[in-house]
Amino acid sequence: MEILKVENLTKVYGKGENEVKAVNNISFSVEKGEFVAIVGSSGSGKSTLLHLLGGVDRPTSGKVLIDGEDIYQLDNNNLAIFRRRQVGLIYQFYNLIPILNVVENITLPCELDGNKVPKKRLEDLLNTLNLSNRRNNLPNQLSGGQQQRVSIGRAIINSPAIMLADEPTGNLDRKTSEEIIALLKLSNKKYNQTLIVITHDEKIALEADRIITIEDGKIIKDELNK
Repeated sequence: MEILKVENLTKVYGKGENEVKAVNNISFSVEKGEFVAIVGSSGSGKSTLLHLLGGVDRPTSGKVLIDGEDIYQLDNNNLAIFRRRQVGLIYQFYNLIPILNVVENITLPCELDGNKVPKKRLEDLLNTLNLSNRRNNLPNQLSGGQQQRVSIGRAIINSPAIMLADEPTGNLDRKTSEEIIALLKLSNKKYNQTLIVITHDEKIALEADRIITIEDGKIIKDELNK
C-alpha cells in the first residue's frame, strides 16, 4: 500500500543568475512500512527534500501526497494540523522543549491536539526507549542519546503515517548511533511505521530496505537494499 507519493517536486531558491534548484523535478513513492534511506553529499538537496515531504517548507511546484492527502492543497493552519498528526519529525539536534520533562516532551503532540494521552502506548514507548526511569527528567539532565530517544517517542506517540529523520545520529557517538538506529528499526517493524532517514552514514543506509541517492537536487539512483 502506497503511503507517500511525490510528483514532479521542485524547490527553487533565488532568481536569474542566483537561481538554485535545491530539488529538481523529483518523483517517487514509498510503501507503508518501508524503511528508506536518502543519501547524498552535503548540498545535494536531501534535507530540503525531507522538509518538503514533511510539510515544513512549501515547494515551488509539484505534489506531495501522504496517505492520499495532497498536503500542499491545505492552507497553513490545516497543514500544521496535518503535519502534527500524520508526520513524525526527528532532527539531529533533538528540538526538545527545555522546560518540559521526558513524558511532557513525548506527549506534546497529543496536548497540542487537545487529545487524551494514550497511556498504554506511552508506557510501551517509555519501556521500548528505555526511558521509564527518566520520565521526570528535563532535557538538560539527559545524555544526547537519551534526548534523541525522547524525540523518537514524540515523533511516534500519535502513530503518524510517516516518520522523517534528518541526520538522527549526526550528533552522537558510534555506539549511541547504533542504538538509535536499532530503535528506529524497531519502531519501523513493531509499529509498522514508514521511515525515511536522511543520512551521510553508510552503515545506517545499509540498514534500510531501500536507498535513494540524490545529487544536484535529482535522484540519480533508487535501489532496493538486498
